[in-house]
Amino acid sequence: MNFRPPNSGDEPEINLIPLIDVLLVILIFLAATTSFTRIKQLGIELPQAQADAVDPKAINIAVSRDGQYALDGRWLQNPDTAAIAAALAEAAGGRKDPVLVINADAQSTHASVVRVMQAARLAHIGRVDFATRDAP
Repeated sequence: MNFRPPNSGDEPEINLIPLIDVLLVILIFLAATTSFTRIKQLGIELPQAQADAVDPKAINIAVSRDGQYALDGRWLQNPDTAAIAAALAEAAGGRKDPVLVINADAQSTHASVVRVMQAARLAHIGRVDFATRDAP
């Protein structure tokens, strides 16, 4: 009987093929889940608008940069959507196909303008225009 441990002489080796396979799979997952949007780096040129003749019967609502609203020159005390919709419906006064012109400050929030658009939908005003400034 041979009680000595066998001396095989073979050194253990590391198989690199499975390691490379695992790394490639991890790389694919990282590439698939990475967001490639660069919003801050985009150079956006805003379009210039040509103003048409203003409809004298249009309902005008102004949106300030701090979220205050004025409807045809009167301040709206309650700036929630339902109150704005009620004021718009009253200003429309049963007119057929009323026109709403939104005069929003350039620094006003998107939510403030969307609130007016939602109120116009609730007041059944189908045509909404935005006031623009002519380019210099």
